[in-house]
Amino acid sequence: MILASCLASLAILPITPLLADMDLWYALPLIVSVSLVCAATRHEQISPILNHAVRFGVWIAVFMGAVMTLLTLMSWWA
Repeated sequence: MILASCLASLAILPITPLLADMDLWYALPLIVSVSLVCAATRHEQISPILNHAVRFGVWIAVFMGAVMTLLTLMSWWA
């Protein structure tokens, strides 16, 4: 019974492509450039720079996703 009501409430939510609707494509070059610059200020060889940049880029993307999820949930609950 509860599952059916949850599925019914999800059916009224608009289904739109997330990246097309919010212009999140602009975040991709910013994440790449910021992570590369941050990593290049800490290391001199290319291998540590790329390793640090990948880890930092993933960290930024996860943090942005968490904030976006939190804001989306808050807007649904409001």
